[in-house]
Amino acid sequence: MAALVAELLVDLLRTLVGNWLRQAAVAICAWLDTKIHGRAACFVVGGLLGITAFFLIPVIAGLLGL
Repeated sequence: MAALVAELLVDLLRTLVGNWLRQAAVAICAWLDTKIHGRAACFVVGGLLGITAFFLIPVIAGLLGL
């Protein structure tokens, strides 16, 4: 019974943290969108964010056990 409750708590925590990270990323991107002007700057910042996500998403997913 304790293992079942622990499993449910871990799943709940994983869902909450994943949802919070997704909301934070959307908020940061929306804020950043208003600060960047120009097509070249958007391209450079988007590329940097893409490279960062390429490396950080597997790390975060591994820590959350997804």
